Amino acid sequence: MSMPAFDSKLNPDECLASGEYPLTRRDLAEVAAMIYADAGIYLNESKASLVYSRLSKHIRTLGLKGFKEYCSLVSSPAGAAARRDMLSHLTTNFTRFFRENHHFEHLKSDVLPELLARAKSGGRVRIWSAACSDGQEPYSIALTVLSMMPNVADLDFRILATDIDPKILALAKAGAYDATALETVSPAMRKQWFSEVDANGRQKWQVDDRVKRLITFNELNLMAQWPFKGQFDVIFCRNVVIYFDEPTQMKIWSRFAGMLNPKGHLYIGHSERVSGDAKSVFDNIGITTYRLNGKPQGGRS
Repeated sequence: MSMPAFDSKLNPDECLASGEYPLTRRDLAEVAAMIYADAGIYLNESKASLVYSRLSKHIRTLGLKGFKEYCSLVSSPAGAAARRDMLSHLTTNFTRFFRENHHFEHLKSDVLPELLARAKSGGRVRIWSAACSDGQEPYSIALTVLSMMPNVADLDFRILATDIDPKILALAKAGAYDATALETVSPAMRKQWFSEVDANGRQKWQVDDRVKRLITFNELNLMAQWPFKGQFDVIFCRNVVIYFDEPTQMKIWSRFAGMLNPKGHLYIGHSERVSGDAKSVFDNIGITTYRLNGKPQGGRS
Protein backbone atom coordinates (compact mmCIF):
# COMPACT_ATOMS: atom_id res chain seq x y z
CA MET A 1 0.00 0.00 0.00
CA SER A 2 1.45 3.36 -0.99
CA MET A 3 0.24 6.80 -0.03
CA PRO A 4 0.28 9.78 -2.41
CA ALA A 5 3.37 11.88 -1.71
CA PHE A 6 3.19 15.40 -0.34
CA ASP A 7 3.82 18.16 -2.91
CA SER A 8 7.56 18.06 -3.60
CA LYS A 9 7.52 21.70 -4.74
CA LEU A 10 6.81 22.88 -1.20
CA ASN A 11 9.51 23.46 1.39
CA PRO A 12 9.85 20.18 3.37
CA ASP A 13 11.32 22.05 6.35
CA GLU A 14 8.45 24.52 6.65
CA CYS A 15 6.89 24.42 10.11
CA LEU A 16 3.24 23.36 9.97
CA ALA A 17 2.57 23.34 13.72
CA SER A 18 4.68 25.03 16.34
CA GLY A 19 5.13 24.59 20.06
CA GLU A 20 7.49 22.62 22.21
CA TYR A 21 8.42 20.43 19.22
CA PRO A 22 7.97 22.14 15.83
CA LEU A 23 6.33 19.85 13.26
CA THR A 24 7.70 20.28 9.73
CA ARG A 25 6.16 19.21 6.46
CA ARG A 26 8.81 16.47 6.24
CA ASP A 27 7.91 15.19 9.72
CA LEU A 28 4.21 15.13 8.91
CA ALA A 29 4.85 13.31 5.62
CA GLU A 30 6.80 10.61 7.45
CA VAL A 31 4.14 10.18 10.14
CA ALA A 32 1.40 10.14 7.49
CA ALA A 33 3.20 7.49 5.43
CA MET A 34 3.62 5.23 8.46
CA ILE A 35 0.03 5.52 9.70
CA TYR A 36 -1.25 4.93 6.16
CA ALA A 37 0.90 1.83 5.78
CA ASP A 38 -0.07 0.51 9.21
CA ALA A 39 -3.77 1.29 9.33
CA GLY A 40 -4.95 2.85 6.06
CA ILE A 41 -5.57 6.18 7.81
CA TYR A 42 -5.07 9.09 5.44
CA LEU A 43 -3.55 12.28 6.84
CA ASN A 44 -2.90 15.45 4.88
CA GLU A 45 -1.57 18.87 5.87
CA SER A 46 -4.93 19.95 7.26
CA LYS A 47 -4.31 17.43 10.07
CA ALA A 48 -0.99 18.98 11.15
CA SER A 49 -2.41 20.49 14.35
CA LEU A 50 -4.14 17.23 15.24
CA VAL A 51 -0.93 15.24 14.72
CA TYR A 52 1.02 17.74 16.80
CA SER A 53 -1.45 17.77 19.69
CA ARG A 54 -1.70 13.98 19.84
CA LEU A 55 1.99 13.14 19.50
CA SER A 56 3.81 15.93 21.34
CA LYS A 57 3.07 14.45 24.77
CA HIS A 58 4.20 11.06 23.50
CA ILE A 59 7.49 12.58 22.35
CA ARG A 60 7.97 14.21 25.74
CA THR A 61 7.25 10.92 27.54
CA LEU A 62 9.85 9.15 25.42
CA GLY A 63 12.42 11.80 26.29
CA LEU A 64 13.07 12.71 22.65
CA LYS A 65 14.17 16.07 21.28
CA GLY A 66 11.48 16.47 18.64
CA PHE A 67 9.58 15.04 15.70
CA LYS A 68 12.69 14.30 13.64
CA GLU A 69 14.09 12.04 16.36
CA TYR A 70 10.64 10.59 16.94
CA CYS A 71 10.19 9.68 13.27
CA SER A 72 13.60 8.06 13.27
CA LEU A 73 12.66 5.96 16.30
CA VAL A 74 9.22 4.77 15.17
CA SER A 75 10.51 3.87 11.71
CA SER A 76 13.18 1.58 13.20
CA PRO A 77 12.90 -1.98 14.57
CA ALA A 78 13.84 -0.68 18.01
CA GLY A 79 10.82 1.61 17.97
CA ALA A 80 8.17 -1.04 17.29
CA ALA A 81 6.41 -0.48 20.62
CA ALA A 82 6.48 3.30 20.18
CA ARG A 83 5.03 2.89 16.70
CA ARG A 84 2.13 0.86 18.07
CA ASP A 85 1.59 3.63 20.61
CA MET A 86 1.64 6.17 17.77
CA LEU A 87 -1.28 4.34 16.22
CA SER A 88 -3.17 4.46 19.53
CA HIS A 89 -2.58 8.20 19.78
CA LEU A 90 -3.67 8.96 16.22
CA THR A 91 -6.82 6.83 16.07
CA THR A 92 -10.11 8.39 17.11
CA ASN A 93 -12.16 6.47 19.67
CA PHE A 94 -15.29 8.55 20.10
CA THR A 95 -18.24 6.28 20.74
CA ARG A 96 -21.31 5.96 22.92
CA PHE A 97 -24.00 3.44 23.77
CA PHE A 98 -26.69 3.23 21.06
CA ARG A 99 -24.97 5.84 18.90
CA GLU A 100 -27.04 6.40 15.74
CA ASN A 101 -29.90 4.61 17.41
CA HIS A 102 -31.86 4.09 14.17
CA HIS A 103 -29.45 1.25 13.40
CA PHE A 104 -30.37 -0.57 16.59
CA GLU A 105 -34.06 0.05 16.00
CA HIS A 106 -33.76 -1.43 12.50
CA LEU A 107 -31.71 -4.34 13.83
CA LYS A 108 -34.40 -5.09 16.41
CA SER A 109 -37.45 -4.74 14.18
CA ASP A 110 -36.25 -5.94 10.77
CA VAL A 111 -33.21 -8.18 11.24
CA LEU A 112 -33.15 -9.93 14.60
CA PRO A 113 -36.52 -11.71 14.46
CA GLU A 114 -35.30 -13.94 11.61
CA LEU A 115 -31.82 -14.38 13.10
CA LEU A 116 -33.17 -15.31 16.53
CA ALA A 117 -35.60 -17.78 14.99
CA ARG A 118 -32.68 -19.38 13.16
CA ALA A 119 -30.62 -19.59 16.34
CA LYS A 120 -33.56 -21.04 18.26
CA SER A 121 -33.88 -23.81 15.67
CA GLY A 122 -30.19 -24.67 16.03
CA GLY A 123 -28.71 -22.42 13.35
CA ARG A 124 -25.57 -20.29 13.49
CA VAL A 125 -25.72 -16.48 13.79
CA ARG A 126 -22.74 -14.11 13.75
CA ILE A 127 -22.56 -10.32 14.07
CA TRP A 128 -19.34 -8.33 13.67
CA SER A 129 -18.57 -4.97 15.25
CA ALA A 130 -15.61 -4.14 13.02
CA ALA A 131 -14.19 -1.15 14.90
CA CYS A 132 -15.51 -1.59 18.40
CA SER A 133 -13.47 1.08 20.25
CA ASP A 134 -14.05 0.77 24.01
CA GLY A 135 -16.91 -1.68 23.57
CA GLN A 136 -20.00 0.49 23.69
CA GLU A 137 -21.11 -0.54 20.18
CA PRO A 138 -20.89 -4.34 20.63
CA TYR A 139 -22.45 -4.07 24.09
CA SER A 140 -25.29 -2.05 22.55
CA ILE A 141 -25.77 -4.81 19.98
CA ALA A 142 -25.76 -7.44 22.72
CA LEU A 143 -28.24 -5.49 24.84
CA THR A 144 -30.55 -5.17 21.85
CA VAL A 145 -30.40 -8.92 21.27
CA LEU A 146 -30.88 -9.72 24.96
CA SER A 147 -33.94 -7.47 25.13
CA MET A 148 -35.58 -9.89 22.71
CA MET A 149 -34.13 -13.19 23.94
CA PRO A 150 -32.49 -13.14 27.40
CA ASN A 151 -31.14 -16.71 27.06
CA VAL A 152 -29.56 -16.15 23.62
CA ALA A 153 -26.05 -16.86 24.92
CA ASP A 154 -27.10 -20.51 25.29
CA LEU A 155 -27.55 -20.69 21.50
CA ASP A 156 -25.06 -20.48 18.62
CA PHE A 157 -25.38 -16.70 18.51
CA ARG A 158 -22.19 -14.68 18.91
CA ILE A 159 -20.88 -11.16 18.40
CA LEU A 160 -17.30 -10.58 17.30
CA ALA A 161 -15.86 -7.21 18.32
CA THR A 162 -12.53 -6.11 16.84
CA ASP A 163 -10.32 -3.05 16.93
CA ILE A 164 -6.81 -2.17 15.84
CA ASP A 165 -5.86 -0.60 19.18
CA PRO A 166 -4.98 -3.13 21.94
CA LYS A 167 -5.24 -0.47 24.65
CA ILE A 168 -8.80 0.46 23.78
CA LEU A 169 -9.66 -3.25 23.46
CA ALA A 170 -8.54 -3.78 27.06
CA LEU A 171 -11.11 -1.20 28.14
CA ALA A 172 -13.75 -2.91 26.03
CA LYS A 173 -13.07 -6.28 27.61
CA ALA A 174 -13.22 -4.76 31.10
CA GLY A 175 -16.65 -3.30 30.35
CA ALA A 176 -16.65 -0.71 33.15
CA TYR A 177 -17.97 2.76 32.33
CA ASP A 178 -18.53 6.14 33.94
CA ALA A 179 -22.15 7.08 34.66
CA THR A 180 -22.05 9.67 31.87
CA ALA A 181 -21.42 6.91 29.33
CA LEU A 182 -24.70 5.27 30.32
CA GLU A 183 -26.85 8.33 29.72
CA THR A 184 -28.15 6.77 26.49
CA VAL A 185 -28.95 3.44 28.17
CA SER A 186 -32.51 3.15 29.47
CA PRO A 187 -32.94 2.96 33.27
CA ALA A 188 -34.54 -0.47 32.95
CA MET A 189 -31.68 -1.80 30.82
CA ARG A 190 -29.12 -0.28 33.17
CA LYS A 191 -30.79 -1.94 36.17
CA GLN A 192 -30.95 -5.35 34.47
CA TRP A 193 -27.55 -5.54 32.81
CA PHE A 194 -25.17 -3.29 34.79
CA SER A 195 -23.98 -3.14 38.39
CA GLU A 196 -22.43 -0.24 40.24
CA VAL A 197 -18.86 -0.92 41.36
CA ASP A 198 -15.97 0.92 42.93
CA ALA A 199 -12.89 1.12 40.70
CA ASN A 200 -9.96 2.64 42.59
CA GLY A 201 -12.22 5.09 44.35
CA ARG A 202 -14.25 5.94 41.25
CA GLN A 203 -17.84 4.92 40.65
CA LYS A 204 -18.20 2.73 37.57
CA TRP A 205 -20.99 0.76 35.95
CA GLN A 206 -19.94 -2.80 35.15
CA VAL A 207 -21.43 -4.76 32.26
CA ASP A 208 -22.99 -8.00 33.46
CA ASP A 209 -21.17 -11.23 32.59
CA ARG A 210 -24.34 -12.46 30.87
CA VAL A 211 -23.82 -9.69 28.31
CA LYS A 212 -20.11 -10.41 28.00
CA ARG A 213 -20.82 -14.07 27.22
CA LEU A 214 -22.20 -13.04 23.85
CA ILE A 215 -19.08 -11.15 22.75
CA THR A 216 -15.55 -12.12 21.74
CA PHE A 217 -13.04 -9.26 21.60
CA ASN A 218 -10.03 -9.57 19.28
CA GLU A 219 -7.37 -7.25 17.92
CA LEU A 220 -7.71 -6.81 14.15
CA ASN A 221 -6.30 -4.43 11.57
CA LEU A 222 -8.85 -3.92 8.78
CA MET A 223 -5.95 -3.52 6.35
CA ALA A 224 -4.57 -6.97 7.17
CA GLN A 225 -5.85 -10.47 6.42
CA TRP A 226 -9.12 -11.39 8.13
CA PRO A 227 -8.79 -14.80 9.83
CA PHE A 228 -12.48 -15.70 9.73
CA LYS A 229 -13.72 -19.23 9.08
CA GLY A 230 -17.32 -18.29 8.40
CA GLN A 231 -19.44 -15.40 7.20
CA PHE A 232 -21.47 -12.84 9.10
CA ASP A 233 -25.16 -12.01 9.11
CA VAL A 234 -24.60 -8.41 10.20
CA ILE A 235 -21.58 -6.11 10.10
CA PHE A 236 -21.32 -2.80 11.94
CA CYS A 237 -18.49 -0.58 10.67
CA ARG A 238 -19.43 2.96 11.52
CA ASN A 239 -17.43 6.20 11.31
CA VAL A 240 -14.25 4.35 10.40
CA VAL A 241 -13.75 4.51 6.64
CA ILE A 242 -14.05 8.32 6.73
CA TYR A 243 -10.41 8.20 7.83
CA PHE A 244 -9.42 6.24 4.68
CA ASP A 245 -8.82 7.53 1.17
CA GLU A 246 -11.25 6.58 -1.60
CA PRO A 247 -9.33 3.54 -2.97
CA THR A 248 -9.05 2.09 0.54
CA GLN A 249 -12.73 2.71 1.23
CA MET A 250 -13.76 0.88 -1.94
CA LYS A 251 -11.54 -2.06 -1.01
CA ILE A 252 -13.08 -2.28 2.48
CA TRP A 253 -16.67 -2.21 1.15
CA SER A 254 -15.87 -5.03 -1.28
CA ARG A 255 -14.24 -7.10 1.46
CA PHE A 256 -17.30 -6.63 3.68
CA ALA A 257 -19.53 -7.79 0.82
CA GLY A 258 -17.47 -10.96 0.59
CA MET A 259 -17.85 -11.62 4.33
CA LEU A 260 -21.64 -11.32 4.51
CA ASN A 261 -24.15 -14.14 4.20
CA PRO A 262 -26.79 -13.74 1.46
CA LYS A 263 -29.12 -10.84 2.39
CA GLY A 264 -26.73 -9.88 5.18
CA HIS A 265 -26.81 -6.34 6.56
CA LEU A 266 -24.15 -3.63 6.79
CA TYR A 267 -24.47 -0.58 9.04
CA ILE A 268 -22.10 2.33 8.39
CA GLY A 269 -21.50 5.84 9.75
CA HIS A 270 -23.70 8.88 9.21
CA SER A 271 -21.29 10.55 6.75
CA GLU A 272 -20.28 7.37 4.90
CA ARG A 273 -21.61 5.82 1.69
CA VAL A 274 -20.78 2.49 0.05
CA SER A 275 -18.73 3.15 -3.08
CA GLY A 276 -16.92 1.37 -5.90
CA ASP A 277 -17.88 -2.09 -7.17
CA ALA A 278 -19.66 -2.84 -3.90
CA LYS A 279 -22.43 -0.37 -4.78
CA SER A 280 -23.83 -2.94 -7.20
CA VAL A 281 -24.17 -5.69 -4.59
CA PHE A 282 -25.62 -3.61 -1.75
CA ASP A 283 -29.12 -2.12 -1.63
CA ASN A 284 -29.46 1.04 0.44
CA ILE A 285 -32.55 0.22 2.52
CA GLY A 286 -32.42 3.01 5.10
CA ILE A 287 -30.26 5.70 6.65
CA THR A 288 -26.71 4.33 6.22
CA THR A 289 -28.23 0.84 6.27
CA TYR A 290 -27.40 -1.64 3.49
CA ARG A 291 -28.42 -5.17 2.56
CA LEU A 292 -26.44 -7.54 0.35
CA ASN A 293 -28.46 -8.29 -2.79
CA GLY A 294 -26.34 -11.15 -4.13
CA LYS A 295 -25.49 -9.61 -7.52
CA PRO A 296 -22.02 -10.37 -8.95
CA GLN A 297 -19.39 -7.84 -7.94
CA GLY A 298 -16.47 -7.10 -10.28
CA GLY A 299 -16.00 -10.70 -11.31
CA ARG A 300 -16.96 -12.03 -7.88
CA SER A 301 -20.12 -14.12 -7.70
